[in-house]
Amino acid sequence: MKEVLGVAIRLKSAREIELMRRAGRVVHAVLSRLGEMIEPGITTAELDAQAERLTRSFGAECLFKGVPGRQGPFPGNICVSINDEVVHGIPSEKRIIRQGDVVSIDFGCRLDGYCGDAARTFIVGGKASHDVHRLVNVTREVLKIAVEMAKPGILWSTVARAMQDYVEKHGFSVVKEFVGHGIGTEMHEDPRVPNFVSKELLKNDILL
Repeated sequence: MKEVLGVAIRLKSAREIELMRRAGRVVHAVLSRLGEMIEPGITTAELDAQAERLTRSFGAECLFKGVPGRQGPFPGNICVSINDEVVHGIPSEKRIIRQGDVVSIDFGCRLDGYCGDAARTFIVGGKASHDVHRLVNVTREVLKIAVEMAKPGILWSTVARAMQDYVEKHGFSVVKEFVGHGIGTEMHEDPRVPNFVSKELLKNDILL
């Protein structure tokens, strides 16, 4: 255990990391399959049903369904956010994907007691405005920056600053209402991991 931001972060053993990696492989497989399915006319409910079927075939369980929220338990196995929706979009038969939509799918599972959780973004049919393609490309580059910089001994604020600077240099802004999080035996574990620099982060920085 170590203390960061006033909370205890539980360090994972090599065995636990391998179990998390296995759960992550399931998440990768599900997101990849859903990406293959996305095309104009498919409903987000169809994607949700496929995610559940595929997850069960791996012997895992979906994490999102039933999670408490302001409007009741979350009803889907995946979050499907379309175009200007930031996160936590609810799948349904009425939500039909169309040509040129930007679709973000967030998915998590638990396998053998450990969790995996990730999101991917797709441009339906590959046809969208120049600004939309630029937004998606900048976002993907920011993820690469974080992955390459995340090494033992570096402060998270250094990574967050590099991410924020890259985004703002290209004329966009970082979402500050939602932040990243730790993961392990639970979907949400400490610490909170912002993709931007704040006074709170600088005061209680996270040493990787």
